[in-house]
This record gives sequence, C-alpha cells and structure tokens, in this order.
Amino acid sequence: MKFVTEIWHPNVDKNGDACISILHEPGEDKYGYEKPEEHWLPIHTVETITISVISMLPDPNGDSPANVDAAKEWREDRNGEFKRKVARCVRKSKRLFHLTSFKLLKLH
Repeated sequence: MKFVTEIWHPNVDKNGDACISILHEPGEDKYGYEKPEEHWLPIHTVETITISVISMLPDPNGDSPANVDAAKEWREDRNGEFKRKVARCVRKSKRLFHLTSFKLLKLH
C-alpha cells in the first residue's frame, strides 16, 4: 500500500510505502520483529488491510520503523517537531485534494 501524498510517519518510508506486517511476504521475519502469522495470508481482504493501515496511523510501531527520522521524532518530540511535520503534510495533502477536485469538477 502506498501513500501518494507526502506523509511523515515512522511506518511509512520516504517513497510512501506503508510498512506493516500484514503486507509483508509470508514466512519468517529475517529481523525477528514479527511472527509469521502476522504476515500476508490469502484470507486478508482489502477491508482487513485498510483497517490495519488506519490502525497503524495513530499508533506506530517504533520497533521496526520504515522512516527512522520520523520514529526518532515521534519518540523524542511527539508534540513538537513531529506534530509540526505531520501538520505540514496534512496541509499539503488538503491543498492537492482541493486543486484536484476543482479540476475534476471543471471537466464535467
């Protein structure tokens, strides 16, 4: 799963790829952080994956971050610099959404 707008989060890498267990290939975790049953299984649906990602957003896994800088800020300055960077990303995303929505409305 990939975020197409910028996001500042410990479990999302700088390319926007979400890093959560449910999206990892089946089998043993080479780093030993995750249990095999936490990885991808054919029983997962779009709904279960979406719920996992939504649950990850307010409660990051700091033990195996995809964005080490965001994880460090989340641990050390959650209500300061981390929160400011998240707010900046949200503002940028909202502007992009409004611009895109306006262009789509104009086309119709």
